[in-house]
Amino acid sequence: MKIKEILISNWRSIKSVKITFEDLMIFIGQNNHGKSNILTSILFFFGEIKHEDLDFHHGSDELFVEITFSDLDDRDKITFEKYLTVSKEIKVRKTAYLAGNFEYHGYLQMPEQEWLKEENAGVYTKRATAETLEFYEDLPGKGKISKEAITNAQKQYIEKNRNSLNFSYMLESTHFLGLKTVAQGIFGQVYFMQAVKNASEDFLAKGTSTFSKLYSNVIEKMSVENPDWNTTKEKLSSLFGLLNKYDENGELNNQRPEELTKFEQRLSTQLEKWGAQIDVEILAPNIDEVFRANTQVWVNDGVKTDIHRKGHGLQRALTYALINVISDTLREERENIDENQKQSSRKASNSTYFILEEPEIYLHPQAQRSLFNSLVELSRSGNQVMLCTHSSSFIALKWYKSICIVKKDELETGTVVCQCQEELFDGDKKKDFNLSYWINPDRGELFFAKKVLLLEGPTDKTIIPYLAKKLDVFKHDYTTIDCGSKDTIPTYIKLLNKFSIPYVAVYDIDHQSWKDINGKNSADISTKKIIEQIQSPLGTSISMEN
Repeated sequence: MKIKEILISNWRSIKSVKITFEDLMIFIGQNNHGKSNILTSILFFFGEIKHEDLDFHHGSDELFVEITFSDLDDRDKITFEKYLTVSKEIKVRKTAYLAGNFEYHGYLQMPEQEWLKEENAGVYTKRATAETLEFYEDLPGKGKISKEAITNAQKQYIEKNRNSLNFSYMLESTHFLGLKTVAQGIFGQVYFMQAVKNASEDFLAKGTSTFSKLYSNVIEKMSVENPDWNTTKEKLSSLFGLLNKYDENGELNNQRPEELTKFEQRLSTQLEKWGAQIDVEILAPNIDEVFRANTQVWVNDGVKTDIHRKGHGLQRALTYALINVISDTLREERENIDENQKQSSRKASNSTYFILEEPEIYLHPQAQRSLFNSLVELSRSGNQVMLCTHSSSFIALKWYKSICIVKKDELETGTVVCQCQEELFDGDKKKDFNLSYWINPDRGELFFAKKVLLLEGPTDKTIIPYLAKKLDVFKHDYTTIDCGSKDTIPTYIKLLNKFSIPYVAVYDIDHQSWKDINGKNSADISTKKIIEQIQSPLGTSISMEN
């Protein structure tokens, strides 16, 4: 299953924000506007981090993160059957309170008819009452009618008549799945890559590191499939069993080393006056844990060392190599799931979410573009990828629905977001192609700008910043865009309107003295197209006499 929509309330800088999700999500914006807060709210929902008092927005005493999941597979539909809507989606809210506790609640799509509500099942257990129900034929013909029988019949009736029933959608009062504590991983596996972190933490063989999660799968497979591995575990268990006073059947162990027995007896003698004695019991180590604890990862790039002695660029590259291995492994596992596993009841979801904070750090521009392509492929292979970035190398207009601009212009309002879910391309293949590829890393900077200056060509792009510096009015948070021509400016205006980015269009009237009436009319048509696209007060224009 995948995140379709998320609603965040009172989390850090976020008062209230609703975000529509794609398989790839790119959160962009200026520093300290709330991009990381969106990612941490998702980590909070999945149980990857705990909330603290400082996480509550402006002193509020309650916060929540609510996620709508879609694309549920067969196993998900069994696990979350109670919460499935007509459209086969589920919505779950995690609420935290200032006192420190938290709880999960799911939304239930309940039929409006009282006799179909599960909470009323106990009312209809008497046969005389049950006979009036439309699903009576699905109840046992003889004997006492149990509450469970009523509930099952209600479910069957609802499933058969979904299209003709009226439903209301409400948050359940009881705990999600009936569990006070929802198991971590029930919604799927989460891999989180922090912005500033030594890569060696990702490659620890124990704990909850990224490497450990993947490495544990390898060890688990060996435990199940490798006969030599299992034989070794049995021999180790047998060896340690020889050291104990009693064997596995509770009988006295005659093969126990004499030295250990004498040591135990001498200690017990010293404790006689206390009326106590001791037994020294030797527990066999968990070979899987031993294997994990004694594993180190070395990197040989001409000099063999551990990871943290390498440069940050290589460390980062190793982390993303690990991501790709995880992705390949997960894809193989999904392909090998048999029908019995698909039909098993209440299992953790097979879904996988990759959350990356500023993945461009320590990478040169070409490596950034290569990484972005890898993340796109990762999102296409059944995973969801979420990242926040300050790099225009992660902006591609082909993925415009994945772009989410994060802003915090007013402290009172807090963090807000802007997305474009409408169709951006108008079907003109040439224009669509040009717009898609004109947004290169240089022009992609416009998505991060406080305001954009749309200019006709490279001369304007050179001269206007130069004059601004000479006049001491230059602003670094403004971006100048060379649109390529006057006729292309309306296309950029359309894009900026969709994402609510302020702009100024600067263009020439093009009424040069040497032009005839047809030339001037043509120029007026180009000017008119610019003016028609401008949305006030978001955009303005400045026209220049030639």
